[in-house]
Amino acid sequence: MKLVEAIGKRVENLLKERGISQYYLFKNGGVPRTTINDVVNVRKKRVSTDTIYQICSTLGLTLEEFFADSLFKDLDD
Repeated sequence: MKLVEAIGKRVENLLKERGISQYYLFKNGGVPRTTINDVVNVRKKRVSTDTIYQICSTLGLTLEEFFADSLFKDLDD
C-alpha cells in the first residue's frame, strides 16, 4: 500500500469508527469538501501535511496518533 492510500484508508476508518461524515470534517474543520473526498477516495497523488493536521485537529487526534495505525507499517515506495 502506498502512503497516500494508507492516509485515505485511515481517514475513512476514523470517520466510520466515530460515526462522523465527511461533511462534519468540512463544516467543523475547514477542510474543503472536495479535498476530504479526494483524500478518502485516493484521487490525489499527495496529501498536504496541513490537510492531515486539520483533519486530526477536527477529530481530536495528534499527528502521532494518526500515523501510529498499523496501516502505515510496510508501505510501498
